[in-house]
Amino acid sequence: MEIGDEEEQECRQTLLRDEHTGEFKRCSREMRLEEFGDKFVIRSIDPDVPDAAFSIDRSDGLLQRLEGNSTDFGAPLNTSIIYGVVGTIRLLVGAYVLVITSREAAGSHLGVPIYLIKSMKFLLCNGSLKHSASQLKRDEAYFITLLRTVESTPGLYYSYDGDLTLNVQRTCRSAKRQGIPLWKQADPRFVWNRILLEELIECKLDVFSIPIIQGSFHSIEVTMKDLPIKITLISRRCTWRLGTRMWRRGANLEGDTANFVETEQVLEFGGFTSSFMMVRGSVPLIWEQIVDLSYKPRLNIISHPETTRVVECHFNDLAQRYGEIIAVDLTDKDGDEGQLSKAFEVEMEKLPNVRYVSFDFHHFCANGNFDNLELLYEQISQAIEKQGFFLLSSDSETPVEQKGAVRVNCIDCLDRTNVTQSYIGRKSLNMQLQKMGVLSSDECISTYDDLYEKFRILWATNGDEISLEYSGTHALKGDLVRYGRQTVFGLLKDGMSALSRYYLNNFQDGLRQDALDLISGRYSVNRNGPSPFQLNGFESLSYLPVASVFIVGGLSLTTSTFNQAGRRMHHFASTVLWAGLAAGVLAIVKANGRQFCSRPRLCRLF
Repeated sequence: MEIGDEEEQECRQTLLRDEHTGEFKRCSREMRLEEFGDKFVIRSIDPDVPDAAFSIDRSDGLLQRLEGNSTDFGAPLNTSIIYGVVGTIRLLVGAYVLVITSREAAGSHLGVPIYLIKSMKFLLCNGSLKHSASQLKRDEAYFITLLRTVESTPGLYYSYDGDLTLNVQRTCRSAKRQGIPLWKQADPRFVWNRILLEELIECKLDVFSIPIIQGSFHSIEVTMKDLPIKITLISRRCTWRLGTRMWRRGANLEGDTANFVETEQVLEFGGFTSSFMMVRGSVPLIWEQIVDLSYKPRLNIISHPETTRVVECHFNDLAQRYGEIIAVDLTDKDGDEGQLSKAFEVEMEKLPNVRYVSFDFHHFCANGNFDNLELLYEQISQAIEKQGFFLLSSDSETPVEQKGAVRVNCIDCLDRTNVTQSYIGRKSLNMQLQKMGVLSSDECISTYDDLYEKFRILWATNGDEISLEYSGTHALKGDLVRYGRQTVFGLLKDGMSALSRYYLNNFQDGLRQDALDLISGRYSVNRNGPSPFQLNGFESLSYLPVASVFIVGGLSLTTSTFNQAGRRMHHFASTVLWAGLAAGVLAIVKANGRQFCSRPRLCRLF
């Protein structure tokens, strides 16, 4: 007997609801945003998640869950389609709701579709702002500037049906939890919008509470020996010490490190699912590298009585989550990096249960000699083979689990780190394919051109995305990952990226760091406290544009008067005067470089 449309829909909704709470287990895929004079209304138009809606007051941002398909508000002034609610944030006046205005299909993972956020928009619910004091208006305006920065956040991925924050091994361990809403399943370390979801969760709006990761998600599908193979690379960026390249270095006192990323390489073939995990993160000491207009600011290791405890906390947490840890340090052995590397090594000697391997990447891989990474791999190959990888076959209820992880760092945990992780990932992929019987024991993927080329591009793309999120530019040394060698075009591209990093680090990242501190909850808005911007010199004049005018103008006038100096004596005196002025201003700027850079105003470094 055929099931009617209504019965089929009711049956499907029963499967999607939690049997105890009646709440939907998945999130609405599509919503209608209705704009009224006094409120916004967001309604699910997903046929699998009907009659779910809530309103937001445009004056004070009050959220109210709507029962059924309530239409008591009259005709909306405007309607539009949105694809998700990222969350809400309350500032000094009213509230702001972040919604997804466009998305792009990024592929699928474990049978569920994955999406990349292409654009977001904050709905302003601050109607009472016009009645506020002038200082409050100025402060709120700066906060709104930070929210506009958040709207363009790159590398945000999500799913309406599955949890991207958990790796495959953890997903299989927690299979019994899959009947609960997505936000309850998620690992809070990797939920980029964790703080933003709090108000939605309090209002029991689970169907709109989508956990989002920042990182990278890409997959390739190839045919190898007439067999289809799918490889997915997922990177999850931790939010516990979220920040930009120069303003978040090292570890905090809880042992959380800057630019900590879990990267998972997933292989699917013939009923097998296999994954291999690695992590990266800043050197877990307390250190800083404050921008000061120089190309490479001095690195400062902060002598702190808690340093040993911080390192222990960091590696104990890793061991608890991943098992046996191999710490691979790629920093240089000379200069500031050498001092940091030595300090790291001294602390690691106090941890007998963690293997520390120092490998000067720039020394061994000079001139793009990528193959010398084999020297590193020879030192850790037996340990990696012992750690293994996760493997689950379609007819097995007991998977083989990965028993540890390699932790890789350089200074930024971007360029050298991605090159090295791609190399280790390739070695693991060989082992995975050999275990599945696709490759013989003496075969490797480098002999299969199509697979090898796509695999390298997969890792290069991963490196670019993580670098964009931390430094603002694509990764350097990308050619080493894509082609196994440095190209002329790659050198030019690296040069442009290096200049872009210099500009962003010095003149943009202070604002971006404030935006990240605000959105991640590291900074708590105090409506009754003094202005954070007055206390930090927010209203003071920025002298860099003035100094730049004097320097450029002085050099220009120096050149102009010098050309005429041979004809009239007073032109020579003018040349000396303008040259002296330009040199003086340049010296002042150099001596006070930190004061001329964009710097965070909301939070301290640690």
